[in-house]
Amino acid sequence: MMVGVLSNRVSREDIAAGDHIYSWRSAYIYAHHGIYAGDGMVIHFTRAAGHEIGTGTFMDKFLFSSSPATGDGPPCEKCGHLVKPEGVIMSCLDCFLDGGSLYLFDYAVSPTFFLAKARGGTCTMAPCDAAHVVVHRAQHLLNSGFGMYSLFKNNCEDFAIYCKTELLIETAFSVGRSGQMASLFAGFSAVASSPLRFMTTSVAGLVVVTSSMYCVGRYVSDMGVRRDVIKMPVERLVEHWVQNVTLAPASAPPTQATLAEAPTPGDSQELLGELTKKECVI
Repeated sequence: MMVGVLSNRVSREDIAAGDHIYSWRSAYIYAHHGIYAGDGMVIHFTRAAGHEIGTGTFMDKFLFSSSPATGDGPPCEKCGHLVKPEGVIMSCLDCFLDGGSLYLFDYAVSPTFFLAKARGGTCTMAPCDAAHVVVHRAQHLLNSGFGMYSLFKNNCEDFAIYCKTELLIETAFSVGRSGQMASLFAGFSAVASSPLRFMTTSVAGLVVVTSSMYCVGRYVSDMGVRRDVIKMPVERLVEHWVQNVTLAPASAPPTQATLAEAPTPGDSQELLGELTKKECVI
């Protein structure tokens, strides 16, 4: 559903199971993403309450929790018994929003629409799969985990986009699927590394050049046009993580904690080699 160029804000009645939803945090500094599973529940990926950005710096004090769980009050009557401290968790829509507004992430948008949305993390040109398939992936990862949380390569938006598209990035040295991170890197690149900025001294010219470089950076980083992406079924993704967990005893079943030590999705050359042998195609 195309919800508009100006805003992706929707009401609760407008969303359905399998939708990729998000809510802005901390004065629109960043957004937390998840998959709506139906019946007022959301499956999403988080590092831990109060540490979702994963920078390990003073910024953690300003970017608040993406998790619904806090020790400041009684647990939520609807989802308190379901919430885990970290990883892929399920919570009710109220806890997911945490007082914020509800927004719907768009898929299969046109290049014009994509570039018109100057803020990343709101849409992608990549097509998405059927709703029931999306919910299946999210529920599978709820039980098996999604690897180690990483702000730049494996965050909540990466999780939601994978659930919707089944796409992973095969390049080891690359930003993940997150449009928010792609926009951040595109902005830095446009300001700091564009050789074209020396071609004009006027303010208007600098604005045009910088804006153009920013748009180009966002466009080439989008999952819908990248050539370094592969389709990875969720069952095979989890199998690879389980095979690479070395900290757990061989006889013990993998847990969320042990799976957190596995490589992040799309960041393993062994996985790419295995895919090549099995003739997985992009």
